Amino acid sequence: MPDLQSPRVAVYLDFDNIVMSWYDRVHGKNSYSRDRQKIATDASDPEIAERLAAATIDVGAIIDYATSFGTLVLTRAYADWSAPVNAEYRSQLVARAVDLVQLFPAAAYAKNGADIRLAVDTVEDMFRLPDLTHVVIVAGDSDYVPLAQRCRRLGRFVVGVGVAGSTAKSLAAACDQFDSYDALPGVAAPPTGKKDAAPQRASGSRRSRKAAVDPTESLLERALRLESDKEGVEWQHASAVKSLIKRLDPSFSEKALGHKSFSEFVKAHPGVAEVDESGNIVLIRLAADRR
Repeated sequence: MPDLQSPRVAVYLDFDNIVMSWYDRVHGKNSYSRDRQKIATDASDPEIAERLAAATIDVGAIIDYATSFGTLVLTRAYADWSAPVNAEYRSQLVARAVDLVQLFPAAAYAKNGADIRLAVDTVEDMFRLPDLTHVVIVAGDSDYVPLAQRCRRLGRFVVGVGVAGSTAKSLAAACDQFDSYDALPGVAAPPTGKKDAAPQRASGSRRSRKAAVDPTESLLERALRLESDKEGVEWQHASAVKSLIKRLDPSFSEKALGHKSFSEFVKAHPGVAEVDESGNIVLIRLAADRR
């Protein structure tokens, strides 16, 4: 079994997936598909170049995040590196000791080439390097669910990273921890624009705003009830509740929701929970009308 006291990390990036997903996040849904031909034909066209620059991936933020889990043993990025949209990243990837795995252009029906190659390499590494403790999968495709499950069965802690709005919920659920690329330290928030169109249309709807908050409040309440039932007391350690929330929803991040700390997140939902910070340990419990 891997030694969790000396964490060793392997990172696998489906680079095409992240580049396309972030492009859509910045410029609007399906933007990459609409611009694909122009990007392939002439990525130096001023309009296309500007759109690509606005949707640049911060490779360093991803690598630094993976490093926070332990020593990086290997890092691989899978893409067609001859494509101009990917070629611009080669120097900074090489500078971070990332192994570039070339995927040659495939026919439309062979769209899962990266998925298959990445999965095969990952499983092979699990057996070749038995001291690996963590596997970081940077992608958002549900095709990676079996891989995440396999790595967990082999005793590894699986971390997923994907772009908000483009990640399959099933992949997030299959990981031990899942974080949005958008919320990684150092990643600049995408500029306001097309992605905000839907919220603007619903801005006059109180019901729409409530619907956006309810899932998070429900998650907090569910975690508090489960922890309270398990421990048999009302007040719970905030750290224990947060750990349970992360197990219930690996994609949860208070920072991605705009809060500096978990305590601040809880305080933002006074109708669900109460906070006691009078002692050395932060305690929380269900609000009076929820108990």
